[in-house]
Amino acid sequence: MNTGQSTISGILPDFQKKQRLDAALTEAVDGLSRERVKSLISSGNLVIDGAPFTDPSAKKFGGKPFKLTIPEPIAGPALAQDIPLDVVFEDTDLIIINKPPGLVVHPAAGHPDGTLVNALLYHCKGELSGIGGVTRPGIVHRIDKDTSGLMVAAKTDAAHQGLSALFANHDIERRYMAIVNGRPNPASATIEGSIGRSNVNRKKMAVVGDDR
Repeated sequence: MNTGQSTISGILPDFQKKQRLDAALTEAVDGLSRERVKSLISSGNLVIDGAPFTDPSAKKFGGKPFKLTIPEPIAGPALAQDIPLDVVFEDTDLIIINKPPGLVVHPAAGHPDGTLVNALLYHCKGELSGIGGVTRPGIVHRIDKDTSGLMVAAKTDAAHQGLSALFANHDIERRYMAIVNGRPNPASATIEGSIGRSNVNRKKMAVVGDDR
């Protein structure tokens, strides 16, 4: 379970040249991003050498003992809903879902609920970490509403950071299959182009020039 308030204690490492407190503290704890650590410091959750400290940009305190309190995650804005899921794999860190066509991934205008996020909040209740201080599934990629396929979501901060890095560095291979109506001519070809926001309809994507 990843619920309830917790406290991390330790010794701050010696600061490197021009290193900030939030960067040094991120090195001293596991599973928290620098932005999350910065927010915790600014919110008054850090005690250094017995005294509260709220300046994440300080460049001192190397070698001092610290206590970092991580509050219990607050509930996110999305509601947990009992929506059936086709779970392909799940452990304590992540979950892989076979998303069916017609299921929206994130709540948005026109789809306030009934999404994959709502389903994961129900399925993983009590097992989601407080990513950014809010209980929510760590979805690091998306599939369009009418597309089916495998999606991975993180259940812990560490898994969320790791998966985000893999996608950002293109270290995860993704394959797509499409059904074509008719007989393509030629039978095989390569399509190359840059995809960006459409100049005609800002709600859609389009092939754009390389200068975008």
